[in-house]
Amino acid sequence: MTASASLPAPAPAASATTALAPVVPAWLDRAAYPFALHTAALPDGRLSYVDEGRGPTLLFAHGTPTWSFEWRHLIRALATRYRCIAPDHLGFGLSDRPRGADYSPEAHARRFAAFADRLDLRDVTLVVHDFGGPIALPWALASPDRVRNLVVLNSWMWSFADDSLMQRRGKIAASFVGRALYRWANASLRLLTPSVYGDRRKLTPAIHRQYLAPFRDRWARVEVLWALARALNGSAAHYDELWQRRAALAGWSVALIWGLRDDAFRPTMLDRWRIAAPHARVVPLADAGHWPHEEDPEAVVAAIRKLVAG
Repeated sequence: MTASASLPAPAPAASATTALAPVVPAWLDRAAYPFALHTAALPDGRLSYVDEGRGPTLLFAHGTPTWSFEWRHLIRALATRYRCIAPDHLGFGLSDRPRGADYSPEAHARRFAAFADRLDLRDVTLVVHDFGGPIALPWALASPDRVRNLVVLNSWMWSFADDSLMQRRGKIAASFVGRALYRWANASLRLLTPSVYGDRRKLTPAIHRQYLAPFRDRWARVEVLWALARALNGSAAHYDELWQRRAALAGWSVALIWGLRDDAFRPTMLDRWRIAAPHARVVPLADAGHWPHEEDPEAVVAAIRKLVAG
């Protein structure tokens, strides 16, 4: 197992979960991301995670091509009253990035479940974004008594077999051209990420650097990022299994917070969530795109507080 040269080698773990040594990558903006760093040692590698605050637990699951940095505004605002836990999936952010590891949604889901079990998390409000849905929901649906609330931010839990637009995008992403764009142009970060902001000016150069820095290595763009891009269609069975278990959503309080200017996950996907969870509170954000918590964090914080308070 080897880590990317862009990342520091974490200190050896004294136990299953421990604080990292204070050495952090030179590119990390500690003013924007001032949280104490922890690590969970799993069989595939070590996951870096944030664990801030006390109170009812909020568990965050990020998507691609980002990492727990995307939750920083929510953690700052909510850690005064809640325990906020935000891991970096293997290969992302400050977590280990072993070459040759399985970076499919199914593998990430198994690791996320192992992480939640390792910390013995219960009575959780699960907050998912993008691929965080297909990664975290398998654990939640397998252990529904450990989840109290679900917050969905521009994510999904179904196959795209009947969605011609997403099918077409998935085919392009999985193609030889798609692979080359990911490897040589860093397409998901340099092309796709800016394109799905509601207001591209909110993706400032300083913020963008925090997402670009972990993926300086071309091999990682293919093994880690492109693995998820080709899984849009390639992991259809995984997503379909989640959809078949959607009845479990009725046992949780659910908030659907949606950036309506998201050109990747359009409002028709929000309509699908309304079918899956007709009891959900819907919070449409007219000016936000794919990352509502980056673009309108105050509205997202308010919606989460309202949901948790009941």
